[in-house]
Amino acid sequence: MKQQRPLFLAVLAVLGLSLPASAAAERTTYPVVFAHGLGGFDDILGLDYWGDDYGTFVGDPCNEFLEVSCNGDIDNGQQSFVAAVQPLQSSDVRGLDLANDIESYMTTKGVRYVNLVGHSQGGIDARKAARVLRERKGYAVVKVLLSISSPHRGSPVAKFILDLGPGVTSVIDALFRIYGDVVYGPGNDGYAATKALVYNDYDANDGKATGAKLFNQNYPISASYASHYASIMTAQSGLSVNPALYLLRGFFFDIDGDGYCVDDCENDGAAGKGDGWKQEDDDDGLVGINSQQMGYRLHYTDQLFVLNSLSIDSAMGYVSNINAPSSLQMTSSSSLINQDHLDVIGLGPDTFDEMEFYAAIFNYVAKND
Repeated sequence: MKQQRPLFLAVLAVLGLSLPASAAAERTTYPVVFAHGLGGFDDILGLDYWGDDYGTFVGDPCNEFLEVSCNGDIDNGQQSFVAAVQPLQSSDVRGLDLANDIESYMTTKGVRYVNLVGHSQGGIDARKAARVLRERKGYAVVKVLLSISSPHRGSPVAKFILDLGPGVTSVIDALFRIYGDVVYGPGNDGYAATKALVYNDYDANDGKATGAKLFNQNYPISASYASHYASIMTAQSGLSVNPALYLLRGFFFDIDGDGYCVDDCENDGAAGKGDGWKQEDDDDGLVGINSQQMGYRLHYTDQLFVLNSLSIDSAMGYVSNINAPSSLQMTSSSSLINQDHLDVIGLGPDTFDEMEFYAAIFNYVAKND
């Protein structure tokens, strides 16, 4: 359930009281950098991209007197930074932008290491950023690299949009005009962004090799780039899915995202194949579960009276080669969070507690950085 605790914490502060230490996430050793997904920037649909249903940043600690627009579930000294890259571009471009943003932040703060949390395409960008930073600094800058709902092996939605044909640019423009002029600043390219999210090279005749498969080969999981890799996976179906995603699913197609195949055997834009049952909770409206695991799969536990927690789902094993997960890793519904692609960044409204969810992420990072 969603909990609004900052006001309660403020009352406790006035009384000179506090919650038990176990009620707040442990502070991470190194700052946490947040990397947004496709179409994101400082905000998405007018709300903080990394916010709750009310637009409050999930990484804002309650460290000011009587502050209520903050996350009361994290340590008062927690440091975090929201990176901003091109909203519409390939992960090759965005990953470099992200590395530049992180390097500037590190210089400003005087830190040698960071942790990276990326949502959707941001979780893919993070892998390039980690490699670029390693090459620049000569050591693994990123401690924990954690992805949320990321299409590491492509998304059928990307190919669906591209397959619309000559009008694809207009379709992408129409979809993203709602975000405002910032999305269409210099350097944005919706066509390049969409091609990058298809597993195989979408157009072998355009003179430029693209696609998630090639990107995964160039920016793999490696201890040389980040010390710890983990992923959080989402899936949801039916009326509970965000209205925009529900309409996409209902009128166009439903991702069948829990069948096993190493490559894109159905030519739908994502590695794997369907198992023939489209109405299962096997995707989050945009990404199938057979595309989301990178490194460890994490299990989210909702707990009463104490902080919710994240732990490694050891039964799922470790995905070290992103292009070749096991059959179990591509098809199992173990440890899926029952939320759609947008709920986890506060585009509800719903009963999901974003503040406590990200507090659990901070806590997990703190135990592994």
